[in-house]
Amino acid sequence: MKNYLKPLLAIGFLFVTMLAHATVSLPHFFSDNMVLQRDKAIKIWGKASPKEKVTVRFNGVERQVVTGKDGMWRVSLPAMVYGGPFEMSIKGNRNNIVLKNILIGDVWLCSGQSNMEFGLNGDLTGKEEIRQSKNSNIRLLNVPKTIQTSETYDIEESSWQECGPATTANFSAVGYFFGKKLQADLDVPIGLINSSWGGTDIETWTSWKASMNNEEYAKYAGQSVEKALGYATEDLDQFKQSLENDPAIKEKWYDPETKLKGWKKMRVPKSWDGEFKDEDGIIWFRKKVELPKGTEGMPGELNLGPIDDADITWVNGTKVGATDFWMANRNYKIAPGILRAGENTIMVSVKDNSSVGGINGEPEDVYLKVGDKNYPLAGEWDYKPSVTSSGYGFSKWGTGPNSFASLLYNGMIHPLVGFGIKGVIWYQGENNAGEAYRYRKLFPNMIQDWRGQWGDEFPFLWVQLASFMAVEVVPSESEWAELREAQNMALALPKTGQAVITDIGEANDIHPRNKKDVGIRLAHSALHVAYGKDVLASGPVFEKMERQGNQMVLSFTHIGSGLSTQDGSKYGYVKGFAVAGEDKEFVWAQAYISGEKVIVWSDQVENPVAVRYGWANNPIEINLVNSDGLLASPFRSDDWKGITAGNLPDGH
Repeated sequence: MKNYLKPLLAIGFLFVTMLAHATVSLPHFFSDNMVLQRDKAIKIWGKASPKEKVTVRFNGVERQVVTGKDGMWRVSLPAMVYGGPFEMSIKGNRNNIVLKNILIGDVWLCSGQSNMEFGLNGDLTGKEEIRQSKNSNIRLLNVPKTIQTSETYDIEESSWQECGPATTANFSAVGYFFGKKLQADLDVPIGLINSSWGGTDIETWTSWKASMNNEEYAKYAGQSVEKALGYATEDLDQFKQSLENDPAIKEKWYDPETKLKGWKKMRVPKSWDGEFKDEDGIIWFRKKVELPKGTEGMPGELNLGPIDDADITWVNGTKVGATDFWMANRNYKIAPGILRAGENTIMVSVKDNSSVGGINGEPEDVYLKVGDKNYPLAGEWDYKPSVTSSGYGFSKWGTGPNSFASLLYNGMIHPLVGFGIKGVIWYQGENNAGEAYRYRKLFPNMIQDWRGQWGDEFPFLWVQLASFMAVEVVPSESEWAELREAQNMALALPKTGQAVITDIGEANDIHPRNKKDVGIRLAHSALHVAYGKDVLASGPVFEKMERQGNQMVLSFTHIGSGLSTQDGSKYGYVKGFAVAGEDKEFVWAQAYISGEKVIVWSDQVENPVAVRYGWANNPIEINLVNSDGLLASPFRSDDWKGITAGNLPDGH
């Protein structure tokens, strides 16, 4: 290239770059239909050219600002009372943005894992609720899922929507019912921001700075996430592109006529192990099954049980099904004309996005049904990897949202910092149950982190873990009980509240479908904590215990006008108590309400020293409530070492 052309090309590139940034722009969460927080200064920000004048006009107020060298601009509008709809204009040198249908009201951030993400279309009352959900005074914003190794300026593409049948089906059911209750009771506009991701740990929602308060990450102090991880979002994006465009599809691995080498053996069903124990990616599985004469051309049914996370399945080179949902059982119909007498080839492409992948059911879940006969498929399958995280240098940590701290905070919470909110509702903890003792620090650390990021001690409310798994025959230790205890401890922070939902869990489903009562109970807590209404903030809270002979006399706060039982027992019998002596062996106890006390005893324990209530994975029968009908949280009087004390995650 001629030397004199290089400066001209450089100038041209600079000119094109300046043009690209010459227009005023906003993060995606500033959009039509948004709700801005009432009674607090309203902050608006965006990008433009360096040294460009930007004018913001809203609700009779005008502000001007000149961008810095980085092209960033920010204005602060005065606090305003609720109302609307309004328009906002943001004018620069080259363009003018007009945002319409804006309301001023209360904005709540809804976050956590799958029980917060759980859509209204899955709720017990969802079908009818969606049909009747039109309410222009409730606005919804879904934050798209993204893993980011550094803090980002903006969320992925999204915008605010009015609440209605076209927008509520896939919005958080808990968030929707919470917002609906508040809007009806307060008669002010409500904005709901859903930023949640199923199956995630609390660590990934915590900022990198605050993660230094956690012992497993403190050793990385002074390093960035990318330095500690050894990769950046750009590297992750390349891997994700390979997951979305599996090269094996192009090479027709699914065709039995395609000649492939390098297959190994793995028993199915089970999770990936051995060399693939820590892998994310795509592994193909192949099984050949012999069918007798007379089955050619017959329809069939292929059952594979649950697969983690996604699959595409072929029979004799014909695609018979695909599922991109890790909890669902794979049950694929095979159309007539695909099966043949003799050898048939089943090919399953299994994609794992995080954690452990595989065909994970029981052996009896995996079979081919033709006519009235089942052909078992459990046993040795051939397998061959197509795309692996280790091939992209990710073998140490993996590529999912739980691979490291802050990966979801960076792209799904940090961009929102500064956008005015009334408070936060949180539903998470299932993923951290195995480290419940550490959750005592992890949870308040995240709450204080978010408040510090916003510079606002806003209300923070959460859902206590529901009942789950089999009902215990005898009193036993419980990780889920210890996680609930850690959640209770976080109530020591100011402006916090909790919804107890042990009565609406489902033994066989970690995702209870009754989200309506969850949202309403959160709203009840919000009315007290966030709005100062004269309602009880929670159910009865254990205060102290006195021993009288072989009986324990328990006192509670937050009882209102008195204690009672949820099932209205005329005798005041309370379920779910256990007592123990010095031997620490708990037995089920009898209990009844006496005035404002609960009397607990067991004839098997002559000298009781400790009481536990609802201390189980599934304490669904507990029934102690206050005068507002709110359940008492599970608790214990002892501080004996739990089963999660000292647990640390592997690798960090």
